[in-house]
Amino acid sequence: MSLLFEPTPDGAGRYLDWILNGLCWTLLLALGAWTIALVVGTLVGVARTLPNGILLRLGRVYVETFRNIPLLVQMFFWYFVLPELLPVRIGMAIKQMDPPWGSFIPALICLGLFTAARIAEQVRAGLQALPPGQIQAASALGFSPGGTYRLILLPQAFRIILPTLTNEFMTIFKNTSVALTIGLVELTATAREINENTFRTFEAFGVVTIVYLVIALIAWQVMHRIERAVQLPSLVSGRARP
Repeated sequence: MSLLFEPTPDGAGRYLDWILNGLCWTLLLALGAWTIALVVGTLVGVARTLPNGILLRLGRVYVETFRNIPLLVQMFFWYFVLPELLPVRIGMAIKQMDPPWGSFIPALICLGLFTAARIAEQVRAGLQALPPGQIQAASALGFSPGGTYRLILLPQAFRIILPTLTNEFMTIFKNTSVALTIGLVELTATAREINENTFRTFEAFGVVTIVYLVIALIAWQVMHRIERAVQLPSLVSGRARP
């Protein structure tokens, strides 16, 4: 661990500063992508439960497209291909963005939309697990379709699928490492840079491994407490009965 307190080649700090900087970009990317994934995934998941129509078909196309293309290929698409498909002025503006934003924004969009497809299926499953009589009761009480989802169905569905959402957050945190392929110096890329400068592979990647593990355990503990606090009483009694 003495490596962390050694000065960097440029003399501007220590390797610990590199690790902390990489961790900040990793957390910022994970939290930003998670926000996009939760919003888009919820909308697509709701669309997947609507009666037959254009929204149902679009939701199905979205899920099948993003789930069946490897994450690395999608990352390359957003970084290398999309600027070439856009109008010249917009594409050049994207290419000329100052680092690390030129890599961060494509990685943010890629991880957010990729994870949204997975969350959409979980939201759909949570909604379909609810008794269909709730929709009929809400309609009889004068709720609009939007109000029924927003006030009655989605709050219950999220409480059902919270364990899987916890897993998705931990997965998106680990998937941030793919962003190093497009030049974002996040946690894994930082370890690789330290290794290239010091040739101390065990220490460089050992520290990063511990950081990933600690963050994942903290996220799991926080989400586990939230899960227990908002758990549906019917699920608690169902578990206690056996």
